[in-house]
Amino acid sequence: MQRLKSLFGAQDLTTGSPLGRLVRFSVPLLLGNLAQQMYSTVDAIVVGRYVGDGGLAAIGATMPVINMLLVLFMAISTGASVLVSQNFGARAYERLNRVIGNAIVLIIASSLLIMAIAIPLSGPLMQLVRTPENIRAMATGYMRIIFIGLLGSAFYNIISGILRGLGDSLTPLLILLLTTFMNTVLDLYFVAVLHWGVEGAAWATILSQAVSAVLCLFQLSRVRGLPRLRLNNLRPDFHEIGRLLRIGLPAGMTQAIFSLAMITVQALTNSMGSHVVAANTAVIRIDGFAMMPNFTLGMAVMTFVGQNIGAGRMDRVDRGTKAAVRLGLAMSTTLTLLVLIFGPQLLRVFTSTGTVIDLGTGMMRILAVGYIMMSLNQVFGSVMRGAGDTLPALWISMVTTVMVRVPTAYLLASLTRSADWPNGHPFSLSVSLLVSWSLGALIQYLVYRRGRWRTLAIVKPRPAYEAATVPAVADNEQGL
Repeated sequence: MQRLKSLFGAQDLTTGSPLGRLVRFSVPLLLGNLAQQMYSTVDAIVVGRYVGDGGLAAIGATMPVINMLLVLFMAISTGASVLVSQNFGARAYERLNRVIGNAIVLIIASSLLIMAIAIPLSGPLMQLVRTPENIRAMATGYMRIIFIGLLGSAFYNIISGILRGLGDSLTPLLILLLTTFMNTVLDLYFVAVLHWGVEGAAWATILSQAVSAVLCLFQLSRVRGLPRLRLNNLRPDFHEIGRLLRIGLPAGMTQAIFSLAMITVQALTNSMGSHVVAANTAVIRIDGFAMMPNFTLGMAVMTFVGQNIGAGRMDRVDRGTKAAVRLGLAMSTTLTLLVLIFGPQLLRVFTSTGTVIDLGTGMMRILAVGYIMMSLNQVFGSVMRGAGDTLPALWISMVTTVMVRVPTAYLLASLTRSADWPNGHPFSLSVSLLVSWSLGALIQYLVYRRGRWRTLAIVKPRPAYEAATVPAVADNEQGL
């Protein structure tokens, strides 16, 4: 029972086997991320089955725009995760509470700002990205409702990120399992029973995310081993806000650049017709699951590096990086094989239209090889982010998306125009993405090897003797 209780709350990643700690921390995190991915995937499956390919395409057309408008959350989440993990590793609990309090203040302010911008502009934005006429009204309605419930989504994603920075990856998992089930039930009720269409899927999502946000806030208020968060920690501290944004804004700008590129490419995708949009939507959903182990490992590595740098344990950072590379390559190779073998069967979950399945299968076979490259990209990039060096990801993203991905997609589309595909062959979209992933992994590794990140710890490490003698908050067990 004591061992079970130790899993709930802050986990110390500065002791024990680096590989064992990464695996123990990553497994609940992976399951939680898979559950979160189910939110949008269940929407797509239910809508694809009960509304049709037009509804599936409508949801897919909104995703790049929605992601673009959420970049501020990415900035706050990254800044909070880095500062939380480093302060936790350094046992600087008072400053840790100030970081959490100011992150909450930023969540509220940024949510209200984005809602004020996004809700009235949903229609013009859908028109701007050349959404096909036959799905534009559905896409606009879906996006407006998603932004009505933005505060719940923002709170869940950022508070769960803070919990992970403390080493607690199990509680967000259990919350997500509960609310994913809730989302599935509501999706079926609103779409299949009440016939609310894509708007029913949006309402199911925001109601479930609101419940997950409340549960995460409750867990944060009672996390084991830390002083209670007090009301005065919620007063804006412009020094802490500045630190949060200084660390997080490069990550937010990276996501903004990526989202802008996705919007530009989405406009090209939309011009190819609703069947291509539907196939691309299904592929993105499957791709989200296939990429999830890589992203999960990256999140675990960032927390692991942050805590160990805060504890002054650079030796464990190096050992953990090597273990993470081996783990990432093993997972991504396995996933590549699974996608290559079972791709068509996965696509049939979303649609029964033969043209859409054939297009999606071809896209997935091109992208599958890139999963191995993305595993390396995530590990080396997360090591640097955990140390507080978030700028490389910004300029690497600029190179690989703005200078490589977008021009390559349009160039290949122009070279593959035909009577069947007057705006270019859809496979040009996947090839350009594979080229971008591969180049990004190479540049990320070279920057990691340069080693500038080793000198950029945000929190002063606690002395080595203290790191060796201070007991872990949750447990001090070796290995798994």
